[in-house]
Amino acid sequence: MILHEIETAGRSHIESLQLERLQHVAARVYERVPFYREQFERRGLVPEDIKSLSHLEMLPLTNKTDLRDHYPFGLFAVEREEMVRIHASSGTSGKPTVVGYTQNDINMWGEIVARAIAMAGGKPGDVLHNAYGYGLFTGGLGLHYGSEKLGMMTVPVSGGNVSRQITLLEDFQPTVICGTPSYVLHLAESMESEGKNPASLSLRYGIFGAEPWSDAMRRMLERKLDIKACDIYGLSEVIGPGVAMECHEAQDGLHIAEDHFLVEVIHPDTLEPLPEGEAGELVFTSLTKEAFPIIRYRTGDMASIHHGTCSCGRTTVKMSRVKGRVDDMLIIRGVNVFPSEMEHFLLQVKELAPHYQVHLKKRGALDVIELQVEVTDECFRGMSQSFMQELEAKVKSLMKDRCYVSMDVKVRGPREIPRSEGKAIRIVDFRKEDRIH
Repeated sequence: MILHEIETAGRSHIESLQLERLQHVAARVYERVPFYREQFERRGLVPEDIKSLSHLEMLPLTNKTDLRDHYPFGLFAVEREEMVRIHASSGTSGKPTVVGYTQNDINMWGEIVARAIAMAGGKPGDVLHNAYGYGLFTGGLGLHYGSEKLGMMTVPVSGGNVSRQITLLEDFQPTVICGTPSYVLHLAESMESEGKNPASLSLRYGIFGAEPWSDAMRRMLERKLDIKACDIYGLSEVIGPGVAMECHEAQDGLHIAEDHFLVEVIHPDTLEPLPEGEAGELVFTSLTKEAFPIIRYRTGDMASIHHGTCSCGRTTVKMSRVKGRVDDMLIIRGVNVFPSEMEHFLLQVKELAPHYQVHLKKRGALDVIELQVEVTDECFRGMSQSFMQELEAKVKSLMKDRCYVSMDVKVRGPREIPRSEGKAIRIVDFRKEDRIH
């Protein structure tokens, strides 16, 4: 279901609208945000210099450190009295990054997410089970307002309390479920452990995001829940979920809401723009936000972009599914690999459950990697010590052959790898502890 004419507009119309809005947002931040005015002046720029979309590269890049340096409200373009909402990142390294919204921002965000839910198959009158966390995290409230905007009955379950989640899924009979893929998979496995079949639920579509996930994970979710599983993308610094969404017809890349966000792909080291189809770091400029407009924000997410008309009829540019984060990329003896690439091959090993962690450790002066994997209940019941060693060797060989890296492998029993109610924790760095000891 297509909700807005921009989704099927011609390229010239889209780019004309983007240029008009880029010029407006450049003038807005120059006038209202001292940080951006200073950045413009350092480059000898004034907003009137932006005469085409190609001039976007003249504007300054914005980093997460810039947001933290101006914590909490230093990058806002409106007075605090004009704001109606605050969200913030988790703040895993120091102060969180704080973003704000006017009422117009909230209304616009709801419309964007409504479009996204419709792309995944949702429609007015459906029931949406929202297992994203509510609070400062943008996922829960972002999907909530979009669902209501679309006219769906919204069940604001949030995360946690697995037994309650299962009860509501059975009793309320939703057609759409939203959450992180790892957590929804945990719900499905919990049902199976109770002797229930998750595929018997009323669900038809799933909207999953907030963490990189592989096509193998998609197939597993679709098989276990008998749904179409679609990827949603967003981040609080840009607005939250809804920046881009995969359509259920093609499931081949995520349509970016181009009337609200301008996308670039750059090399994460040289910062040079990359051609269409080449993976690099996603950079977004917000075109319509009032409270917290952001210019050329470096997301840290690795993906590529592609133009063309999709089989669903939409013409907006698509981004590939996120391969991983720049800071999550592991460089092992000169070879680059993302955890999501490991996941793709691990899920093809029938003895393994879809849960794993990458432990970074120190062995003398060398950095080493230990991949921890988990066996299924069925496999564990008949597993001998020799079988475990054979399975570890099998996985080690698989990583060497398919991901071109050597690493230690440790097989663990069912449910021994920690589960998360939010984003799955895939990388655990013990190297500082190893240096201390």
